[in-house]
Amino acid sequence: MAIQEEDIKRKFKEISKMEHPKTNTFKNCIYAFIIGGLICDVGQLVNNIVISLGVEKIEAASWTSIIMVFLGALLTGIGVYDKIANFAGAGTVVPITGFANSIVSPAIEFKKEGFIFGVGAKMFTIAGPVLVYGISSSFIVGIIYYILFSLNVIK
Repeated sequence: MAIQEEDIKRKFKEISKMEHPKTNTFKNCIYAFIIGGLICDVGQLVNNIVISLGVEKIEAASWTSIIMVFLGALLTGIGVYDKIANFAGAGTVVPITGFANSIVSPAIEFKKEGFIFGVGAKMFTIAGPVLVYGISSSFIVGIIYYILFSLNVIK
């Protein structure tokens, strides 16, 4: 019985290897790096334009984030961001536009279920954990910073 089980496992591994799609990790990393970099270049361009319009540098960073989230959501809504993501993979996930995509995509997918149980309930299925852990870790780091600052460890 054990020999037959071993034979089945071996055959399963062989079939899995044949059916598993071949990926070119190096090529995918290059695409992710280039497209992610281009998204960051667009963000820098937006930042430079906002600053050239007379907005202070600190406030321009907020405006840049808002505009980039809007662009990510817009491109997701018209179906362009998904095509870019299929090409670039992780290069589109890391910038802030990927966050916008992670919120808008489920909202579009579940809109037929209504605004409450579809869009409202499903909108944060992907981005929810990011928000929870991001806010939690920011809170913890803030407390540590406050304690160290209070003890004059950092200035």
